[in-house]
Amino acid sequence: MREILIALGIGIIAGIIDIVPMIIQKMDKYANLSAFFHWVVLGLIIPFVSWPIAPWLKGLIIAEISAIPILLMVSPKDKKAVIPITVMSAILGTAIGIAGKVFIG
Repeated sequence: MREILIALGIGIIAGIIDIVPMIIQKMDKYANLSAFFHWVVLGLIIPFVSWPIAPWLKGLIIAEISAIPILLMVSPKDKKAVIPITVMSAILGTAIGIAGKVFIG
């Protein structure tokens, strides 16, 4: 149970980091909620995936794969959003992978 709570905390922190710029830009509240919960869920998934690769790479791959549906939904309406979404996915996915290794094991 302890590991799940730590993973949840990691996801919440990643979610907050992701939505702060979105809130500053006054983006739609549903976009903010979607992004926040996306990272909360990834915080619960990434640390517990058992792949024989470096934790940072595991986080990067899972985060980028999970961003594909978001990119497909957003890109027709806002092509400029593709790069920030991809970059934040890389940064936060890598961070979750590392934090999961450090705090969960």
